[in-house]
Amino acid sequence: MTRFALVDGNSFYTSCERVFRPDLIGKPIIVLSNNDGCVVARSAEAKAIGIPAFQPYYQVQGLCRKHRVAVFSSNYTLYGDMSRRMMNILARFVPQQDIYSIDECFLDLSGMATPHAHGRHIRQALQDKLGLPSCVGIGPSKTLAKLANHVAKQQAQWQGVFDWADLTPAEAERLLANMDVREVWGVGRRLAEKLHQLRIRSALDLQRADSRQLKRHFNVVLERTVAELNGISCLALDDVASGKQHIISSRSFSRQVSSLPPLSASIAHHTARAAEKLRAQGSTAAMIGVSIQTNSFGSATPYHGYTCIPLLQASDDTLSLNQAAQAGLRQLFRPGLRYHKAGVVLMEIGDKAIQQQDMFAPAPDPRRARLMSTIDQLNRRLGKGSIRLAIEDISPDWQMRQAMRSPCYSTDPQQAITANQPSYASAPAGYRLHWPRQLPGS
Repeated sequence: MTRFALVDGNSFYTSCERVFRPDLIGKPIIVLSNNDGCVVARSAEAKAIGIPAFQPYYQVQGLCRKHRVAVFSSNYTLYGDMSRRMMNILARFVPQQDIYSIDECFLDLSGMATPHAHGRHIRQALQDKLGLPSCVGIGPSKTLAKLANHVAKQQAQWQGVFDWADLTPAEAERLLANMDVREVWGVGRRLAEKLHQLRIRSALDLQRADSRQLKRHFNVVLERTVAELNGISCLALDDVASGKQHIISSRSFSRQVSSLPPLSASIAHHTARAAEKLRAQGSTAAMIGVSIQTNSFGSATPYHGYTCIPLLQASDDTLSLNQAAQAGLRQLFRPGLRYHKAGVVLMEIGDKAIQQQDMFAPAPDPRRARLMSTIDQLNRRLGKGSIRLAIEDISPDWQMRQAMRSPCYSTDPQQAITANQPSYASAPAGYRLHWPRQLPGS
């Protein structure tokens, strides 16, 4: 019988911060978005004192001071590395996994005699080896596994692991009847409003709905969702995710810039990040788009420049892509304007393994491919951006505001924790130091 598990890290960003700051166990924590703008992650304690998600930080600063909330800038190097270690540990438990997001992963538990016990072992391993709390939801379809994870998080009696097989049919129906239809995977606010008009308000209502009628009103995706809610697996576990057809990297600046050097540094940075993702999925790009823009709300002369630069030969080489991107930037740049944001998009993406070579173009230099591979390996080991283009450092003005970012504990040897670090002096009794030498899952 097909069985899926969805493993989800609890309050993942704040949990990652807490792993290295045990003095914050039991205390409210929030993590802010790029440029320290909005609240993007909250610990359970922060939720309890009423800090809303996606609220501008300046609107909750008073509440944070009052309750002594620990505030962190986003540290994506740390979160990405902890996610990688988490996924590596999960891979040891199952023959197949499907990484859904930075903190979520579907696992194939088909054929296992005791899925619930297996889920408990998985949850305990993440806690013991990484210090990360998690919940596990188990069901005969991905959609039911996702709902099961929601139950595991919301209802403490399940102690972090919930399996639909542990309920009788009547108990399962009562549970689904108490779930809003918006909790179902793939049902957003707008779709939920339309379903309400058809008197489909709960997950149970959707499970009992006529799937063929829903297909006529909506699409085949919702028809599959109904089947999945009835335990019929329609969504396969993807062992290898398909590559992206567009890769975008962009960001607002911490302060507006008016000269070309900081824009060049920003474009080089985004090109390097996009090229890294391109190589990771084994692809090449034949075109790069470049955009720069002023702040449309605070600028007397709003401007959004965008251009596409075709490459003579599809490439995954950072240097070649950046050369094209800088040419595009020079076309777009207008002196005298104060720029607020810049970015790049890689397009016309294809599989590198079946790339056609232009017989009139010079053959690619194999040393460049080895160089890119070496850079990627070093950045995985030492942290993103450790090896970068020199032009990225030409001006700091474009860089993101991260006034409260924690150290990159797990990737930068210069920022690694030590056992006598002050944060451990006030750790709760019984707290176990998981490292400093080598993190599991590396």
